[in-house]
Amino acid sequence: MNEDDLKDREALRRKALWTLAHLIPGDPSAAPVIDALDDVDTRERLDNLSVLCLGDVRANVQSEPHRLGRRIIRDSSTPQPWRERFLRASVGSTRVAEGAYSADWEKFLQEWEAEMRHLEKHRLSRASGTD
Repeated sequence: MNEDDLKDREALRRKALWTLAHLIPGDPSAAPVIDALDDVDTRERLDNLSVLCLGDVRANVQSEPHRLGRRIIRDSSTPQPWRERFLRASVGSTRVAEGAYSADWEKFLQEWEAEMRHLEKHRLSRASGTD
């Protein structure tokens, strides 16, 4: 997979997740958004991109002190597609040249968990026929 495809896919995922955040499970207008997210997941599997689970990312991406006095997560230490997911979710956030502030990374991981729970509720609602 090339970098542009990854950027496009993660931008699409982020837009869909932000849209879904404003919809309650069972809302019929969620169906095309869920379809888009399912398509993104399918494309990711077909690309055979080795994707670490969230727990592995938490364990393996370590923060380090920065000369500004804050801890950072180096871009170079964040595996794809997680680096691109984080970049798409944190557009406009303050950062240093080497990477993002560790607190922003942690917030992203927490939000990702919440988004995946919310998506799962939508999928379950859809599977039960209430969507």
